[in-house]
Amino acid sequence: MSHIPTPEGLPGIRGLFAFRPETALPLNELVDVLLQGPNSLTPGERELIATYVSAQNDCYYCQTIHGAVAAAHLDGNEELVQKVRLDFANADISQKLKALMVIAGNVQKGGKQVTDQDVAAARREGASDIEIHDTVLIAAAFCMFNRYVDGLATWAPDDAEWYRDRGRKVAEQGYVNATRQYIPTLVGAGEKKIS
Repeated sequence: MSHIPTPEGLPGIRGLFAFRPETALPLNELVDVLLQGPNSLTPGERELIATYVSAQNDCYYCQTIHGAVAAAHLDGNEELVQKVRLDFANADISQKLKALMVIAGNVQKGGKQVTDQDVAAARREGASDIEIHDTVLIAAAFCMFNRYVDGLATWAPDDAEWYRDRGRKVAEQGYVNATRQYIPTLVGAGEKKIS
């Protein structure tokens, strides 16, 4: 049971967004930019980074939902998502993405764990400065999201089809629009005062 009352039927971060919609919009906008916005890394690759970091943080809800979004972007390739989650070094992904996963994994351990050698290895594989930047920010953001979800003891469904369905919706609509389906009036800073 969650540490705070969240609406019934809204698992993980979805329940927390409904509990405090003022924070939902800016957090969803950040995730939309990082995972769905224009970038030389595909949305599927960026979702794999989020999935891997969430798995390293042992956040069941986040690794499962972002794995489902990744699979939706990768033509339903759940096997690849699972391989990346458990053993990215032997997964069928580019050497560049593997080098970026090393960086993401080191961010998960602590920001100062990212070394000059990690960055140089990613650059040797063709990673751009924006790709390195966004990998670090995705990893850092997902450490926050994982701790938000688990720190408030949210619940997560066991039904794989629920995650697949939600993953397809997010892949098609983005995070803000998918969230508006269950919080129709997302509010931004200044739009609603907390009483």
